[in-house]
Order: sequence, then structure tokens, then C-alpha cells
Amino acid sequence: MSEDTKVQAELRENFGKGFARRLRATGKIPAVIYGHGTSPVHVALPGHQVALLIRRANVVLELDLDGKEQLTLVKDVQKDPVHQIIEHIDLLVVKKGEKIQVDVPILVEGEPAPGTIANLDAVSIALEVEATHIPEHILLDVEGLEDGTHITAADLSLPRGATLVADPETLIVAISVPSAALAAEAEIAETDAAVAAGQSEESSEEAGEAAAE
Repeated sequence: MSEDTKVQAELRENFGKGFARRLRATGKIPAVIYGHGTSPVHVALPGHQVALLIRRANVVLELDLDGKEQLTLVKDVQKDPVHQIIEHIDLLVVKKGEKIQVDVPILVEGEPAPGTIANLDAVSIALEVEATHIPEHILLDVEGLEDGTHITAADLSLPRGATLVADPETLIVAISVPSAALAAEAEIAETDAAVAAGQSEESSEEAGEAAAE
């Protein structure tokens, strides 16, 4: 665990929308901890620190709760749909060495062959990993890949200790020529064909005139 994921949490005994609103007004975020057969524990978290941490997917927070350490995975974040203020966070209890299933983001790098684009069909992939060693993302290099190339989940390079949970045949990236480019190529081909046909007619007419003379 890194130092920046250590969070001072406070137990809370008051609930309801009114209390949650007053709590957020003081710069704190209401949250609930659950899992491993334990009763839900309601806590308050430091708003600014946690808001920065949860920018990363699948972040594990090392909570200091009344002097006791508790590892928790950020499972769900509820935000105000208009102002995007964090209203509540669900935290799942995890243990060191425990394997859990998470959706890990896929990050595409590189440029495919000239005239083509990389279409990302799946933005994340389900993996089984150690709770304290969740990768931030899976890197996928598409440098130089040609039109028609398909990359599936089975083709991904997974970090050590990670196991694929998703269907191995899940399509991740497809390399293709943009439809606009295809349309332009077709138009050029039609124009060339029309020009060729026109030249052929002119040649036929010239040949006919020459024969008549």
C-alpha cells in the first residue's frame, strides 16, 4: 500500500439525507463499509483527499478507524448528477493476499497503419487480482496494426498474478479504415471508371470517323 492511500476515517452514528448534507458541508463524505460477513459500518471520510484518490479506478483505501487498520476497495461512488458532488461512497472490505474480481480500464497507445483507426470495443476487462495489487490499467499497443486486425481479451498482456475472468473471445479493439475514407476511395474509383469509359468512347468515335474517311 502506498502512503497516499492512507485515510483517516470517523465513525458516524447519525444518518439521513439532512445529516449527510451537513456532513458534506463540512468537507466530508459519508460512506459505508461492508463485506466479509460483517455488519455495515458507517463512516465519514475527508472529502478533498478521497475525491483525488477515487479518480483512479479500483483504488484501495487503507482506513485508520479508531486506531485500527481496515483495507477497503472503493466499490461504488454516488454523485449528484448536476453538480457532480460526491454524495456517498460504498467501500468493500478486502484482505491482504485476497483475490478479488475487478474491471480494469484498457489504455490504448500507438498509431495503427496509415489511413486506419483503432476502434475500442471494450473500455475495461474483468480480471481476478490480488486486492492490494490491482493494476491501474491494461496497456494495449496498436502501433502499425493493419486494417482488419482484431484484438481479443485472450491477446492482452496481463500483469503478473492477474487472471482473465472475461470471455477470452471478447473483442477489445478492431482496426479499420474510417467509413468516410472508404466513401472517398469509392468516389475516386467511380470517377476514374467514368473517365476511363469516356476516353474509351472517344477512342471508339475517332476510330469510326477514321474508318468512314
